[in-house]
Amino acid sequence: MNINEMLSESLFFGMILSLLAYKIGFEIQKKYKKVFLNPLLIAIVIVIVFLLITGISYETYRNGAKYLSYFLTPVTVCLAVPLYKQMETLKKNMAAILISIAIGCVTHAGVLIAITAIFKMDKQLLMSVMSKSVTTAIALGVTGEIGGIQGITVIGVMVAGISGAVIGPTLLKLFHITEPVAQGLAMGSASHAIGTSKAIELGEIQAAMSSLAIVVTGILTVVIVPWVVSFL
Repeated sequence: MNINEMLSESLFFGMILSLLAYKIGFEIQKKYKKVFLNPLLIAIVIVIVFLLITGISYETYRNGAKYLSYFLTPVTVCLAVPLYKQMETLKKNMAAILISIAIGCVTHAGVLIAITAIFKMDKQLLMSVMSKSVTTAIALGVTGEIGGIQGITVIGVMVAGISGAVIGPTLLKLFHITEPVAQGLAMGSASHAIGTSKAIELGEIQAAMSSLAIVVTGILTVVIVPWVVSFL
């Protein structure tokens, strides 16, 4: 029996490897306190290197790692807690919040279309990344509806989330965006749940607004992206 066959019989190999890799990434970031040392990014690198060195197939790893996805729903629901605590802030800034997120969604689509035109990218590739800034479940649904490639969508969602969490705080400082509401909306609308995990570190208001941005951006993306694609 080879190592793939042996580990494929274990329900938790992939889960344990994923959690251990993230723990290592978390400790590295905690020690060196560098923005680019994002725990999730480090965990991805560790898992890839481990699988390459050991020769363990991705399918074997995924057999156990897939159980982590079961925790996504309750974790996402938990994001409503900081939003509830900042309900007064939400009511006070409701119009500005909705308008800014809507502008962000339209701008995102416009930038991708411009990049596609400049680099003469394939239309199907454009359709595959149009929904990259929302959660995976919504992104895959939108991509399937407009005829994109879902595998590319998953990569786009991961890149958007990790890059936002890594360079988002730096960009906020660079452009002197100090308003907590604006910081949270920017992180959530651009980098969905992964960006929100970083927004939580910035403060309670940022966490609440980022959580709201995930929901509103997801809804607007479902409406805007198919409409924009219909004109291409």
